[in-house]
Amino acid sequence: MNNCCGEGKRNILIYACSGGANVAEVSDLAARQLMAEGEGSMFCLAGLGAGIEGMIQAAKDADMNLVIDGCPMDCAKKIFDRAAITNYRQVKVTDLGIEKIKGVRATEDQVDGAVDRAREVLAKN
Repeated sequence: MNNCCGEGKRNILIYACSGGANVAEVSDLAARQLMAEGEGSMFCLAGLGAGIEGMIQAAKDADMNLVIDGCPMDCAKKIFDRAAITNYRQVKVTDLGIEKIKGVRATEDQVDGAVDRAREVLAKN
């Protein structure tokens, strides 16, 4: 999968949950790994939540937005829905069997599982 703007490449933007529990850390680290591997570019979820029009338009113009939420609260998904951005797919870390626990660090295996699931989602689109 390729990202942004070159000939034949899809513009994929990746957004990570920014909560305080371990599942948020999994989300963030998975997004950063996907970006480092060329699957897409991380983009600012807070900017969308703040209603910054240029950022909302960038998300609407992307070929695909990958939202990695940490838990069933679906904060990132709700930001997209509230901004009327529909061209996204969601990965939810707790759906991977990872329990949300504050004060606990993410493990490498958890991040790898989230990255694998994200790749599956991106491959379908």
